[in-house]
Parts: sequence; structure tokens; C-alpha cells
Amino acid sequence: MTASSGAAPAARTVLQQCLQARLQVKPAEELSQAQFVQIDRGMVIYICFFKGATDDILPKMVSTLLSLRLCESDSGKMVSVLELPGSLLIVPQATLGGKVKGRAMQYHNNIGKEEGLRLYGAFVSLCEKELAGAAAAEVTVKHGTYGNRQVLKLDTNGPYTHLMEF
Repeated sequence: MTASSGAAPAARTVLQQCLQARLQVKPAEELSQAQFVQIDRGMVIYICFFKGATDDILPKMVSTLLSLRLCESDSGKMVSVLELPGSLLIVPQATLGGKVKGRAMQYHNNIGKEEGLRLYGAFVSLCEKELAGAAAAEVTVKHGTYGNRQVLKLDTNGPYTHLMEF
């Protein structure tokens, strides 16, 4: 799914099914250990918003991403994360907005930090509502910290990765 009529996309996502994923959301400091969030079977969504992105795209993004049949069930059938039921790990990933210039990456098309943080929070909330209404109690939505470098450990049953633009 791409932005309509050749217009620049408002957001880019990368989806990856996983058996388990662990994301550092706060690095270790002098007086505190690093903090992590973790999910078991489900899907990781890396997300980047571009300049011009608005709340209007969020419901369509959530509906599309959570209903795509990208997860393998025990029977081998492809099902959505909602049907699995599976957990969700949402990772803000500004580098998805990079473009090569010479031998360096530039991120001029990415949304401003405050607006990106607000859209990211709204996206996470919509995902939480959607999964809460459809899934079992052991299914969770976890998310990374917007604007921070994070460390991800991912166990997967195949590099079944998909890029989607909205």
C-alpha cells in the first residue's frame, strides 16, 4: 500500500513477525540498570512519520497493519496478529526516513520531533485499543521510547519482513 496519486508518503513502516522480541527502552545509568520491554509471539512494527503526516492516517494504518496476514499460525496458515492472537512491539525508527546523499544519510523529510512524538503516542494508543478488543489476556502491546536509541533483540522463525507506506 502506497500513498495515493504519487504523493509522498506520510509514514513508513516495516513489519516483522517474531517468536520473541526484547527492546531496551532506557539505557543503564550510574544509579540504575537498563530497562526493557518484551513480547512473545507476535509482530514488531518499526514506524517513521514524515513531514505532513496527520492524525487522519492513523486509523487506516492501525487497521491495515493489524489485519494483514503476516504471522504463521501453529498449523502453518498465515493469519493476522489479531487472529494469532499475538503481541505487538512498536519501535519508533526515524532512520526509515533516510535518503542517501553522497555517502551519508539525510533525514530532511522526517516529521518534527514534537509532532512525531504526538503521532507516535496516538498510534500506540490506537493499537492498544484494537488489540484489547480482539485478543486474549496474555496478548500485550509494548513500545519503544520515541527519540532515543534503543537496542533490540529479536528471535524470529524467518526473516519475513515487509515494508509499507501510507
